Amino acid sequence: MRSPLHPLRVQALNQAPVRSDGAHVLYWMTSARRLGWNPALEQALAWCRHLGRPLLVFEPLRCGHRWATDRFHRFIIEGMADHRDRCAAAGVAYYPYIEPADGAGKGLLAALAEQSCVVVGDAFPCVFVPKMTAAAARLPVHAELVDGNGVLPIRAAEKAFDRAYDFRRFLQKRLPEFLRGRPKADPLAGLAKTPPAAVDPHITARWPMADIDRLLAPGGLAALPIDHAVGPAAMRGGDRAAAAALAAFLPRRLPAYGEERSHPDSDASSGLSPWLHWGHLSAHEIAWTVLDREGWDLGKLSASTSGGKEGWWGVGASAESFLDELITWRELGYGFCHYRPDYATWDSLPAWARKTLDEHAADPRATTYSLDAFSAGATHDPLWNAAQRQLRETGLMHNYLRMLWGKKILEWTRDPREALLVMEELNNRWAIDGSNPNSYTGIMWVLGRFDRPWAPVRPIFGSIRYMTSGSTLKKLRCKGYLARWGGGAEHGATQTSLLESHDA
Repeated sequence: MRSPLHPLRVQALNQAPVRSDGAHVLYWMTSARRLGWNPALEQALAWCRHLGRPLLVFEPLRCGHRWATDRFHRFIIEGMADHRDRCAAAGVAYYPYIEPADGAGKGLLAALAEQSCVVVGDAFPCVFVPKMTAAAARLPVHAELVDGNGVLPIRAAEKAFDRAYDFRRFLQKRLPEFLRGRPKADPLAGLAKTPPAAVDPHITARWPMADIDRLLAPGGLAALPIDHAVGPAAMRGGDRAAAAALAAFLPRRLPAYGEERSHPDSDASSGLSPWLHWGHLSAHEIAWTVLDREGWDLGKLSASTSGGKEGWWGVGASAESFLDELITWRELGYGFCHYRPDYATWDSLPAWARKTLDEHAADPRATTYSLDAFSAGATHDPLWNAAQRQLRETGLMHNYLRMLWGKKILEWTRDPREALLVMEELNNRWAIDGSNPNSYTGIMWVLGRFDRPWAPVRPIFGSIRYMTSGSTLKKLRCKGYLARWGGGAEHGATQTSLLESHDA
């Protein structure tokens, strides 16, 4: 079959044959959980046209993941409700499956593959997904993974980059090739009306389709063996909510993004990361929507490949800044996770960072906190507590404060290895966009990844970049943020002076 995608986006998982007499083409939706702007779905539909077979969209959800919670399950299931409705309208078979117990879904993919012509899945370089998708190599039919993670295919880079500057230079050389086309906004539009794929009733008897409406009803998740202490976030998951969030960001916050996003009181960050992480929103859609809004075309790209982060796109300053975050920094992290399977470990840090942190690991700490105290936001620092409270209650944390949050954990734990474990646990348990390559970029940046040595050498930090709450309060507008998340404006103002004294 002639694929509609660039060869670097498609990776064969096995040498098994395509079974032309199979009942359907199976799209195994695991991380690109969306029906638009989805290269994997386009690839599956290309197989459908080539073989003359219908499509079956199979979307499973595990319950045995270390950080499986009501927060994450509900967000994903809300997306499933959107997919069910859109597939029904398009005449496409949709099979949502949610494990009622750890391991209950074992064997389901293989059973579906037995009746399939070909299996197309999503590539994703983080947490348990690479190991899970690699296991699909044992399927009895041809299986392939499609990388729809970023505007640049991950395999185009061929290595992990250690600095954003170097990766940006590479992007400026290679990215134009991948900007000459874009994924389809709605690949299901205009499908010929044919009988949808049918799932063998023996399969659905053993692995019943999820009752989405029941699970979304009050108390619907209570019977699942997941962490119920982390409640659902106020934001809704799914394609529709993602589209609404993007539409709200463009006119209200994008114009101020470049100058205002670091100020907690400005609310100028995009807020799109939850839908990006769970695949309800595509980086392609965000980038092209911003570029179209700016009246952009390829002729506006700078010819420079010097790695400069301003002026390369040929759009407004705020849009330039946003695209650098969306593409350079986001895809830097995705590539690192792909090429460094040890991305979450101490040994993946730069040698200079490990050396300086080890040299200062035994330095006295004025204050240390337990994981429970960190989780509860029960430290002496009201700004840190406010950031943690925002994370617990909403699943989000202001982007700048996330950096400070990590730096203080490094300062308030017994050693840097413990700091790494605490950051990972807090982020991946509470953040709706946790367990993501971007999460590990942020966590490991605190410990020196994608950064450089800084002077002077300090206790605990060594030559790792240093940040304080006192300096943050002086530099950024935080009064409204503290009033909302820190226990009131009066409390926040009183504690500011204490922080300045403590940081000094």
